[in-house]
Amino acid sequence: MDHQDEQAIIARLNRRDESALEQVQSGYGKLCGKLAYDILGSWEDSEECVSDMLMKVWQTIPPNHPESLKAYLITLIRHLAIDRYHLQTAKKRGGTQFDEALDELEDTLVSDDNISAAVEKRELTRAIERFLDTLPQKPRNIFMRRYYMADSVRGIADAYGIGVSAVKISLMRTRNKLNQFLKEEGYL
Repeated sequence: MDHQDEQAIIARLNRRDESALEQVQSGYGKLCGKLAYDILGSWEDSEECVSDMLMKVWQTIPPNHPESLKAYLITLIRHLAIDRYHLQTAKKRGGTQFDEALDELEDTLVSDDNISAAVEKRELTRAIERFLDTLPQKPRNIFMRRYYMADSVRGIADAYGIGVSAVKISLMRTRNKLNQFLKEEGYL
């Protein structure tokens, strides 16, 4: 969907036109379901997250008026899936791609307690965004696909036509640069 189509859907949501939700589902349901699946490792749970996302869209537009509907939906589904993931893993540890991605970042970010003591979460997020802006496009995209979209290393390698080891090396180098950046900025 282009920007104009997205804005038309948002306008319909603002008018409380329920058919706009159907258009959101048909246009972005698969993408959002895949993202939730990559985090949760369950199609059933990802379908529930998509349903929750549609409800959240209905509840939040209006008053929100996102510039990009796709980005807004990805943010919503990601938060919903992560919340569900945390609820599930409070009971037991799973084996999803998200687990692996979190484990890879663990050494870079030390612990949530240390970071919270040093700086609020939003400031750290802004610092990471500033760091990502300094990266060339390909390493930044690989990093974002792994740690924001919870994409598998194999999936990233296939998408870029490179080997798994090249993806792992890129991620390792970017994590090391992030670690150094956060140290220099005083976050670690």
